[in-house]
Amino acid sequence: MNYPFWDIPHLGSGWVIGLIAIYHVMISQFAVGGGLFLPIAERKAMQMADKETGKAWLAQLVRHSKFFLVLTGVFGTVSGVGIWFAIGLTHPEATSTLIHNFVFGWAIEWVFFMIELTTIAVYYYTWNRIDPKLHLTVGWVYSIASVCTLIIINGILTFMLTPGDTWIGIAGTGHEASKFWNAFFNPTYWPSLFLRTGVCTSLAGIWALITSSRIDGDKQPDLKTGMVKWSVKWLVPSFVATPFLLMWYLWMVPSSQRALLTLGIDTIAGGTFSTVTRIALIIIITSATIVRVAYYLAYRNPIDFNLAHALSILMLALMVTGAGEYAREMLRKPYVIGRWMYSNGTRVPSVARFNAQGYLANSMWTWNGDGGLPPSSYSRGEAIFRGECGSCHTMDGYRSMRTLMDGRDPAGIHNFIQMLHEYKPDSPYRRFMPPMTGTTQDVEDLANYINAHVNPSASRQQKPLLAER
Repeated sequence: MNYPFWDIPHLGSGWVIGLIAIYHVMISQFAVGGGLFLPIAERKAMQMADKETGKAWLAQLVRHSKFFLVLTGVFGTVSGVGIWFAIGLTHPEATSTLIHNFVFGWAIEWVFFMIELTTIAVYYYTWNRIDPKLHLTVGWVYSIASVCTLIIINGILTFMLTPGDTWIGIAGTGHEASKFWNAFFNPTYWPSLFLRTGVCTSLAGIWALITSSRIDGDKQPDLKTGMVKWSVKWLVPSFVATPFLLMWYLWMVPSSQRALLTLGIDTIAGGTFSTVTRIALIIIITSATIVRVAYYLAYRNPIDFNLAHALSILMLALMVTGAGEYAREMLRKPYVIGRWMYSNGTRVPSVARFNAQGYLANSMWTWNGDGGLPPSSYSRGEAIFRGECGSCHTMDGYRSMRTLMDGRDPAGIHNFIQMLHEYKPDSPYRRFMPPMTGTTQDVEDLANYINAHVNPSASRQQKPLLAER
């Protein structure tokens, strides 16, 4: 509660991050995979026995590298800044933890990122202007820098799910950075790195199909056939290895988080699917569809493969990427940083203090009364809702609280919040939701606020609690 609340009506602040992140991940992972694709393809063209075919390949790679530069250097960079802006407003406490714990990691990542931006620009603008071997070296420098950014970012992302026992043991002492490497090489680091590397190579092939599909098959049949087929082959290693890597990854996920997935799998016969299970099924089905579409439309019929076909594969890949990132986020529930910080920004060790002192006791962004009149229960409940519920729920839009509580009377709403406050071990909501922290009065205030929206006939207009500063 160190910052003002960022309230996004209907959509919710979490989906602001999600919508930016899905496209950013598609582009940033293409930046890694495509960084491998370009120098490998250039080297292949330079070594072709048929010099005319090699020249045709190189001319196509010039066009592809321009597409690559614009997509990754412009859209990738802008969306990356957008993510920083969004997470800083939605999860300031979690963002602060990541910055303080990985400050040198972020610094190193930014160095490699600047090398990426520089070398990809040099790579594109020096086609046919410098010695071919030197040009190829520039491509490899970019490739190595992009892989290094993946290596660093992967450690920070996996830390949020599995920070590891060593880091958890000193969390909150002020010496967290001393366990940088333990946090970085956390339990899910290696399976996640190999999974993401596979995804990067697949996206390299999928994005290459976009530019390859625009080759005129009537004028350059050999070039289009060769480029389309070769691009499809980039999908094969990932799709063969992914099932095994995914099992390895899930094996390293804590059993408490893995239960979010097995809940649905164990009860499929009964018709119950958890959110993570539904997402996992979407990933499997859509990935299989990509393989079939790429094989039958691209590999088997490269001459007839057009931009519409390529875009259909890209849209399927976007679905898989979005589903995968959403599933990764869901596996962290009810935490934003595993075992240390709940999804609403409350640190696990702070729960007892909030329950004793009150959730709003240490907030500098709330109104404490005017003219001797204390803030109303409704106003306090509004501030508690924004702080404890607003990162995942909206009142009328995504994960609508009005819809979830529809049909409950004031007593029913109070009992539900009280159940979240007590947070008993047998509560099914422990798997997804953080505890409702605060005093008995805070429970009453939050219940009153939600009831005023669910049952508006009983509500009254009252002074807002949030101060305008």
